[in-house]
Amino acid sequence: MTNMYTASDIVIGDRKIGPEQPPFIIAELSGNHSQSLETAKAMVKAAAECGAHAIKLQTYTADSMTLDVQEKGFVIEEKDSLWHGASLYSLYEKASTPYEWHAELFSLANSLGMLAFSSPFDEHAVDFLDHLNVPCFKIASFELTDIPLIRKAASKGKPLIMSTGMATLSEIELAVGTARAAGCNDIILLKCTSTYPAEAGNTNLVTIPHLRSAFGCQVGLSDHTGGIGAAVASVALGATVIEKHFVLDRDGGGVDAAFSLEPFELSALVLESKRAWQALGEVRYGGSPAEDKSKQYRRSIYACKDIQPGEPLGPDNLKIVRPAFGLAPKYWDAVQGKQAERFIAKGTALSWELIAQ
Repeated sequence: MTNMYTASDIVIGDRKIGPEQPPFIIAELSGNHSQSLETAKAMVKAAAECGAHAIKLQTYTADSMTLDVQEKGFVIEEKDSLWHGASLYSLYEKASTPYEWHAELFSLANSLGMLAFSSPFDEHAVDFLDHLNVPCFKIASFELTDIPLIRKAASKGKPLIMSTGMATLSEIELAVGTARAAGCNDIILLKCTSTYPAEAGNTNLVTIPHLRSAFGCQVGLSDHTGGIGAAVASVALGATVIEKHFVLDRDGGGVDAAFSLEPFELSALVLESKRAWQALGEVRYGGSPAEDKSKQYRRSIYACKDIQPGEPLGPDNLKIVRPAFGLAPKYWDAVQGKQAERFIAKGTALSWELIAQ
């Protein structure tokens, strides 16, 4: 495919996102509030205290997601799933965030200095969120093939964040092309492994620069692995956005608690991802200005005992030691057998002026 676009900065709300900015950290509340508004508000406050830049909700009802039936395919049969045996309908009933909470949670997040937005899962949810003036939309990985949903969200004139999950290159191309055709060029793709939890060995972070090159978009990571290692590593590969599920206490329950960060981990992610971004720097050799003072602690040639005028120089009276105020070690061979021009006291840095010519 022809790449006609460049990954320039994108402004979401009052925040600039791009390679020249620290990674944008999103705390995904998902259904970890366990249908308690007070818990949800406590999560928003905790995310702000941790330094997250945004909170994200998911906007759906059980009826907008699936059918209330127990037929094959509507019940989770995978024995290794966190939700084995649950019907899709019952799971989404438990995990959904009531529509009537959205405005209050968004307002609370904004008052605490964070952006707030959500993932719509149907076209009605797009209109609902747009009415609440969200600064952007997020398309979940399982909805990346819902082309009418992407077209609807992209038509609202706001940035679009899309998780790629298990999508093929052609499926991503269709999603991105649809968004652009609907007038949205502010697109951020998130590399995502759609297993819950995800294994580090199945995360394939090296896809990030390939995605960026293929689609000319900023690329980030929607991470379902445990801990923060994969997320911090993604920064070195150019991730500008990191999304992690958040919970107050993994042992306290929540549909996504098993692969969600607790507050101390979210704080660490905010800090360490910024450090990783700062550490990228530029290609540089010869030391930075900050290292100049350290150069004195390199080695150089010194008199290791008193040397009389005319005395030959050699291993018996010279030594390569720290600091670096004498002749550089590369001149060691050149000074062997030369004679002292004058008396050289022990501890004197050797210089050409002290050597008879």
